[in-house]
Amino acid sequence: MKTAISLLALFSLIAGGCSTPETLLRKSADAPSADTLSGRWIMLEDIDSAKRDLDRAIRATNDVNDKREARRFNSAQEKGRPAPRPAVGGLVHVFLKNGKRLKITQTETALFISFDRSIVEEYGFGESRTISVGAVQAQRVSGWDGEQYVIETLDKERMKLTERYHLLNNGTRLRRQIIFRSKKGEEVINFQTFARDDST
Repeated sequence: MKTAISLLALFSLIAGGCSTPETLLRKSADAPSADTLSGRWIMLEDIDSAKRDLDRAIRATNDVNDKREARRFNSAQEKGRPAPRPAVGGLVHVFLKNGKRLKITQTETALFISFDRSIVEEYGFGESRTISVGAVQAQRVSGWDGEQYVIETLDKERMKLTERYHLLNNGTRLRRQIIFRSKKGEEVINFQTFARDDST
């Protein structure tokens, strides 16, 4: 009986220590106004600089200690051993698309965003679904939060990617906010600004 009570107490302690899996909240399916994100847009920032900023944000939030990884690699080299497999943290960044030029088509139910005319992503208003790239799976929600269109992606390591699109300057500018959040809650925020592209 004493053993049974001890096992029950241990089970309760373990169960109590388990955190509840994070769930993304659905966004609104209703567009807020007659304004539309539709159009062709060109990034005002330097694209190579924007890519470097995103790479830094990913490294800062993927919960992989770069210094520890370097020490592991150097130690293996010194001892003549094969290089160790790199540690894998959050992989939500594989779902991020980026481009110098965007073409956005806003319908009554979804956004279609073309990145540099090569990749087209569909984001349904108010959707919640599982998405995948190869073996990497994540939960995604997308929809409206006031005047902003929001896309949230959460991977199994609890690394989260949030993208927000909204119009500025009476619709002549498009602001894209990209937030990477580590499983510990640390965030790095990037901004990209686009102007309407009438050249094509």
